[in-house]
Amino acid sequence: MPTLLHPAWPLLLGATLTFRALRRALCRLPLPAHVRSDPLRTWRWHNLLVSFAHSIVSGIWALLCLWQTPEMLVEIEMAWSLSGYLLVCFSAGYFIHDTVDIVISRQARASWEYLVHHVMAMGAFFSGIFWKRFVGGGVLTLLVEVSNIFLTLRMMMKINNAQDLLLYRINKYVNLVMYFLFRLAPQAYLTKFFLQYAGQRTLGTFLLGILLMLDVMILIYFSRLLRSDFCPDRVPSHQHKDKFLTE
Repeated sequence: MPTLLHPAWPLLLGATLTFRALRRALCRLPLPAHVRSDPLRTWRWHNLLVSFAHSIVSGIWALLCLWQTPEMLVEIEMAWSLSGYLLVCFSAGYFIHDTVDIVISRQARASWEYLVHHVMAMGAFFSGIFWKRFVGGGVLTLLVEVSNIFLTLRMMMKINNAQDLLLYRINKYVNLVMYFLFRLAPQAYLTKFFLQYAGQRTLGTFLLGILLMLDVMILIYFSRLLRSDFCPDRVPSHQHKDKFLTE
C-alpha cells in the first residue's frame, strides 16, 4: 500500500499545483464577448482552456512514449519507462486539479459525469503510480488526449457561439476521425487485453471494471456527439444547457 513517504506524492502535488497556476495565468487572457457576458460560460471557458493545454501536452507526450518504448503496446502490464511514469503522474495531477476546480466552483451537479470519469481515471492511474504496474496501459489510455484536442476545441467554439465558422465545420469531421483513432480504437484494444483478467481477484480485474464503465461512458458521449454535430434536428430542445459534456 502507498505510504505518505512514497516519492509519487510530491510529483502529484507538483502536477496539481502546476495546473492550478496555469488556470490562474489563463484567467488573465481576454475573453470573447459572447463568453464574457455570462459567468457560467466564463468559468467553463477557463476550465476548457486548462483542459486544452493538458490535452496538447499529454497527447503528444503519450505518442512520444510509445515511440520511445514500443513494447508498451504489447507488455501493457509490465512495460515501464520514466517518461511514461511521469506522464501518468502529470495527468493524474490534472484530474485532481479539475475535480477540485469543479467542486469549489459549485459545478458538481452540472458536471457530475466529469467527476465520475475523473475518479475512475485516478483510480486506474494510481495502480501505475504507486505499484508501477500497467504504466503502459496508462500511456495507451492517454492517447485519448489526442482526440480531446479537437473535442475541446469544438466545445470552446460552441460556447463562443461560433458553430457557423468554417473552422468548426472542418473540425467536426477531424474530431470524428480522431475519436475513432485515438479514443474508440485504444479503448477497444485495452478492453480486449484486460478481459483476460475476468474472474481473477487481481489488480487487472479492478482495472477491467473501471475500463468497462469508461467504455459505456465513451459510447454515450459518442452518440451525443453524432446527434449534436450530424443530426442536430434529433437533439431535444430541452437538452440541459448547463452540462458541457452534452455540448
